[in-house]
Amino acid sequence: MRLNRYFLSHTKNIKDALISLSTVSSTIILGIDPGSLKTGYGLIESSGNRLRFLECGTIKTGGGPLPPRLKIIFNDIRKVVQHWSPDEMAIENVFLARNPDSALKLGQARGAAICAVMAEDIPVAEYTANQVKQAIVGKGHAAKTQVQHMVKVLLNLSETPQSDAADALAIALCHANTNKTMTELKSKASERYPAEVLGAIRGRRKKRFTL
Repeated sequence: MRLNRYFLSHTKNIKDALISLSTVSSTIILGIDPGSLKTGYGLIESSGNRLRFLECGTIKTGGGPLPPRLKIIFNDIRKVVQHWSPDEMAIENVFLARNPDSALKLGQARGAAICAVMAEDIPVAEYTANQVKQAIVGKGHAAKTQVQHMVKVLLNLSETPQSDAADALAIALCHANTNKTMTELKSKASERYPAEVLGAIRGRRKKRFTL
């Protein structure tokens, strides 16, 4: 009798584990490192604790007037989006460059990439360069070569990606890591506190800060 109970209990545990594994959804993340001359892109698939490399590359716009270069960025990112159908996009935020003209061009390149993605109603997340480096290397002021190396290690790549493509993959990895952390925090909070308690706390906070 004990043996039968153990067997049934053990079988149930295995079934529960298989169900939990089968319900782990995968998310395709598109990372973009914007630039008016070179825009890097990288795609990864995040499923639970697993990360899988899909594709990366660099969009080279060449010289000349800015508007045609922005069109190249928009069209090429749109092609990537239509091919892979990513669930989410992460892009590097604008930094304050010493040259205002460079900052302006970078901002417009970002805008072209974001518009290409938003045309398909894909949610966009933004991260600073320091946030990405901190998430990937563990240091907010890590060198580009360190980022490239860690991207190669984390995605188990046979070769080191080119700098712009590696930065784009790093941004995608940063976003995947942020999503995982937020999911774990929400899960722990819901386990520790019932939904009614969390709802009451949120309600109290709203009343406290409402003018």
